[in-house]
Amino acid sequence: MTARTRSTAAPRELTQADYRLLAEFRRLLRQFLAFSEAEALDAGLSPQQHQALLAIKGAEGPTTIGDLAERLSIRHNSAVGLVDRLEKMRLLTRRADPADGRRVTLALSDDAEKLLAGLTAAHRDELRRLTPLLKPLLNKLER
Repeated sequence: MTARTRSTAAPRELTQADYRLLAEFRRLLRQFLAFSEAEALDAGLSPQQHQALLAIKGAEGPTTIGDLAERLSIRHNSAVGLVDRLEKMRLLTRRADPADGRRVTLALSDDAEKLLAGLTAAHRDELRRLTPLLKPLLNKLER
């Protein structure tokens, strides 16, 4: 058991409803992930490439390869390969940080911005479709 799954509270007896709730929640998550993967592939990206573009765009500030590796939970050398492939596709560029010339940040190209806007709109619509199914599950968890 990891620290993430340990609880200091006395365990509550699990009911059939607890298992049903978790099963339904995981089903809806998987449905969303399958949708996301299909949308990325239809747009000419691997799901990981889509996630990388989204992580860069969604960051609060400049993103380095190390930042990207952390956000995607991948190794640094895997992030380098991912960035190399996206750069070859002309979807991002590496830029020297003007404040620190030793630091390299990642920037999306105009093509990546357009591609990502379309994917994000589709994902937002799918989340809106799933919201009425997810809300009752999440409300039950709060009780």
